[in-house]
Amino acid sequence: MTQRKKTLILMKRNWVLYLFLLPAVIYIGTFMYAPMYGLIIAFKDFTASKGIMGSPWAGMKWFTTFFHTPRFWQILGNTLAISLYSLVVGFPLPIILALIINNINNLKFKKFTQTVTYMPYFISTVVLVGMMSVLFSPRSGVINTLLSYLGGSGDTFFMGESKYFRHMYVWSGVWQNMGWNSIIYIAALTGVSQELHEAARIDGANKLQRILHVDIPAILPTMIILLIMNCGNVLSVGYEKVYLLQNDLNTPVSEVISTYIYKMGLQQQRYSYSTAIGLFNNVINFLVLVTVNKISNKVSGTGLF
Repeated sequence: MTQRKKTLILMKRNWVLYLFLLPAVIYIGTFMYAPMYGLIIAFKDFTASKGIMGSPWAGMKWFTTFFHTPRFWQILGNTLAISLYSLVVGFPLPIILALIINNINNLKFKKFTQTVTYMPYFISTVVLVGMMSVLFSPRSGVINTLLSYLGGSGDTFFMGESKYFRHMYVWSGVWQNMGWNSIIYIAALTGVSQELHEAARIDGANKLQRILHVDIPAILPTMIILLIMNCGNVLSVGYEKVYLLQNDLNTPVSEVISTYIYKMGLQQQRYSYSTAIGLFNNVINFLVLVTVNKISNKVSGTGLF
């Protein structure tokens, strides 16, 4: 019996399982793959009256337009700066938090710590930016009030000065997501064999040495997989938070690809142009993902595929 016939027999025998899978397949096909048809307009002079197929072909016109726009390098640089800053700061901190929580012996305090660190994740972006506006207000904000007591000016406009934008964006994101991102590492740490820790104790290893030589090697594959996935989003800085924090004073450092696409596409109705930028963004992310995954496979033997 051929492998194909064996597969068909197994599918027929387990048809109920495939029936349960069908809604997910339909959902992904309808909302993930079908809209990709619209990417064609990145290569056309799209007008709504003519439709996608009726609009004339433009070739690489819109890609060339984006590459030659005076703000191209500024927008690309801002996107990379924020993304790499977020990756460098936001990737290791959840690991450190998970290691700390995992080594708390008091069960009640451990659960309390987990709850407190998870809670910010459920705050919406709009509410978070509103909280930041209140806390960093140049007149009545808590931060400026504390700075004035410590001898500072007390009237710093954190939300408007360009030099503070990236720090506020990244560290507010770390505060909001660190606890939630640590969940997967805590779950991985629960699978570490206690026999390894007992053997390390017998050999005279202290807690820090057990973390370095037992815990971290055990969760290293998980760390590598998540790092690869994060690298695959290197140009995907979400527009919502950036757009809410953005104003005329910090635009030189806050304009990123996603906000530029939003403004070109929805505000100026340049649909072909914005689609071309989005396609460029996704292609670069895909190439980075494949490259980092290949390097990871060669160096550590761990990868997504």
